[in-house]
Parts: sequence; C-alpha cells; structure tokens
Amino acid sequence: MLPNISPSGPARKWLLAALLWLLSACDDDGASDVEAFRDPLKDGAAGPEMVVLPVGIFRMGDLSADKSGALHERDSRLVAIRRPIAMGRHEVTFEDYERFVLATGADIPDDEGWGRGRRPVINVSQEDARAYARWLSAQTGERYRLPSEAEWEYAARAGTDTKYSWGDEIGRNRANCLGCGSEWDNQTAPVGGFAANAFGLHDMHGNAWEWVADCYGRYADAPTDGRARTGCEEGSVVARGGSWFNLPRDVRSALRGKRPPDFRDKLGGFRLARDLSP
Repeated sequence: MLPNISPSGPARKWLLAALLWLLSACDDDGASDVEAFRDPLKDGAAGPEMVVLPVGIFRMGDLSADKSGALHERDSRLVAIRRPIAMGRHEVTFEDYERFVLATGADIPDDEGWGRGRRPVINVSQEDARAYARWLSAQTGERYRLPSEAEWEYAARAGTDTKYSWGDEIGRNRANCLGCGSEWDNQTAPVGGFAANAFGLHDMHGNAWEWVADCYGRYADAPTDGRARTGCEEGSVVARGGSWFNLPRDVRSALRGKRPPDFRDKLGGFRLARDLSP
C-alpha cells in the first residue's frame, strides 16, 4: 500500500516510481516473487539465506492514524532505496554464528538454556555483529554488513504502511512477543516459524532485537537515500524490531531502540544485508 499523502513536485515522481515498482514486483495473483540464495563459504558450507529486495521508495516513521508511536518516530519522510541489496531471510542463527566462533576464537554467546541451532543468536553486541559480517565477507568474497535503519524498516514494511507488515492489529501467532499469542512468548523462537512478509523475510517483528548500522539521532536529520546515519554525538546506536520480551506496541515496523554498541543481553541479535551489483 502506498503512503496516504498528496504528492507534488519531486514527491510525485518518487511515488510514481514506487507504483511502477509495485506493479512490476507482483505476479498475476498479487504475490511478490522472491529470489533467494546462499553464498558458499571457503570450507564448502553455506552462508545465511539471503533474499533479494526490490529497489523502491517508502515513507519511513510512524504512519498510524492513531499516532501511537513515540514522538521521535513521527518525523516521517520519504526514503529512496536505490542500491540493490539482499537481506537475511532470518535473523543470524547460533548455527550461522558458531562457524565464525570456531574459525576465529570469538566468544561463544550464552543461549540462556533455550537451545542453539536454528534459534537467533543472542547476547551479541553491535561490535560482535560487525565482526561476524567482516568474517563472512572474507569467507564469501562479497560485502556483508549491517543494514541501515532505513533499509531495515523498508524490509520490515515490505510495501505496507501499517503498524505491522500484516496490518494494524497484532493478531495471534504472527510473531514472537509478550502478548503475540504464540508458544514462544517467554523465549526466542526458532527462526522461520511465523509467516514471511511480502518480501519473503521472517521475524522482522519480535523474536530478537536487530542491530542496524546507524548511530542514534532524529529521523528528520537522517539521509533520504537509504544510507546509514553516522557521526552522531550521543554515542548510542540503533536496534530495531523488538523481541520476545516486548509488548506488541514495541514490535511495530516504526519502533526504534537505542543501546551502546558494546551492549549485550538475551533480547538482542542481528540480521545482515549484502550489497549486490547494480
């Protein structure tokens, strides 16, 4: 769904481009096609599953009619995602991360006794996530990185302007959060257990907070071309998506969190982006 605004000038051109993208990205029954891949690692194993995102334009921030978001989410703005990228279909799992641990001697994150394997890796800092991305880039010869805050929200919305990618109500058993009505409401869930959004991505709402590349600052001061915000003075960085411990209002597409880059806890993990050739 396109944002409900009255465009003029450059905004009209942006929205026309977005409409053309939406039409081209859908097949006859309105379902978007998903192109996924896994890059091989040097030892023959496969990297995380990645999904190619369409380029497009979207309105970022609290778009809800009831303005239920925080004040700092209400500086909504149009953002153009012009660089072709792929996004992790799932949050990076313990299975993915432990290959990095074995290869580099990095610390093994605590799983809180919930299990490892296909659960999202937790107890990792933004610095840990960046180190994993550098290792994966060296293993594959491709550029893996944390997504920007704008790229993350674009991926989470997947063409929608509602609170969640499926609508304005949390419903039941659509995500893992405190009050989302699933069997996993008191711990992380194995990735991919809930329906994917229209871009083919799972668990963008809840399960584990996801580090992004941006330092924390006002929406209004952020780039409008999808790049990460750098050079903030506050010293905090951004996490998105909420977790298994958060209430439904705190797993919305527009919800923003801030933490020190070296912070680790049982609520936080990450998902990677990968740059693609134009």
